[in-house]
Amino acid sequence: MQKRQFIAAIGAALMTTGMAQAQTAFPAQQPVKWVVPYAPGGTTDVIARNLAIGMSKELGQTVVVENKPGAATIIGATQIVRSPADGYTVGTADSGTLAFNPAMYRSLSYDAQKDFSFIGGLG
Repeated sequence: MQKRQFIAAIGAALMTTGMAQAQTAFPAQQPVKWVVPYAPGGTTDVIARNLAIGMSKELGQTVVVENKPGAATIIGATQIVRSPADGYTVGTADSGTLAFNPAMYRSLSYDAQKDFSFIGGLG
């Protein structure tokens, strides 16, 4: 690497640190909502609640687990999709929600391929 390229790379790296400091903290003034499409007390709910505790500590913000059971997870999935895409709502989805429901039901209120973004796996 030439000296000129090295100096340019260092300058660019130093300039990005100012941008990182200027960002507001996430999340701001509202709790993060985690939608679980199953009844309280089940395995998925227990996993979500335990992870929500860790998320709360890591983010320094409240994480609320909200159960929306019923209709083969369609009620919970619809709640997730209808929430603003602002990062304050996450949800649990499984193969039933993402693969079986689109194959079994002609009219869903969500498109499993377009309406969800994978952010991590459980288990």
